Amino acid sequence: MTLIASTIALTRKPVSSRSRSIAKTLTWRVFAELDTFLVSYLITGSMTWSLSIVGIESTTKTVLYYLHERAWGHIAWGVIAPGVAHTG
Repeated sequence: MTLIASTIALTRKPVSSRSRSIAKTLTWRVFAELDTFLVSYLITGSMTWSLSIVGIESTTKTVLYYLHERAWGHIAWGVIAPGVAHTG
């Protein structure tokens, strides 16, 4: 079995802006919070518990997602430069 070495290019300057990361974080949180609410309501049957779970989970995961997104902003892997043909 042959292992294929792959290098992942890192950049000093992020390939996406902070405002883009914030917008992606907030739009994702809307969907994720709805999902969390529905699942927690189905499990607990309690509106109060479900809203409490969403409140706590929303705060922690919003911060974690934003930090994750900013870290990925420094990785050039998979980013296609404008005007470059995409081959797959």
